[in-house]
Amino acid sequence: MATRTRRERGSATVELAVVAPGLLMIVALLVLGGRITIAGGSVEHAAAEAARTASIARSASDAAIQGRDAAEASLAQQDLLCVGGPSIQIDTSQFSRPPGEPATVTATVTCRVQLSDVAIPGLPGSREITETVQSPLDTYRMRG
Repeated sequence: MATRTRRERGSATVELAVVAPGLLMIVALLVLGGRITIAGGSVEHAAAEAARTASIARSASDAAIQGRDAAEASLAQQDLLCVGGPSIQIDTSQFSRPPGEPATVTATVTCRVQLSDVAIPGLPGSREITETVQSPLDTYRMRG
């Protein structure tokens, strides 16, 4: 019995040394998945804010400016840093439709999220997240 105990001495340390890198990789993947999910929600929220703000503007030019400002403010409020800055596109082409016809404003927000601080071998340094949201224009309001 004593010889058996001596042979197994230190085996827990060896098992931990073998299992620990795998466990750390799983934790890092969970952190990565959470970061991408949260960033996706933030980008979607910014696109929704941009579309909604643009849809209540009086003219297409005001809609583009106000929508862009709303998206930038939303991203800043959520502390989401986009590598190289966000790309915000506001489609106001349907402002030219006459009152009485359904029309929408579309906002597309693209953000490249930094991932290089999550130490996973072979992981790209960043990931691009794009969200598009539409918001209806008031059907019977004058459009400029």
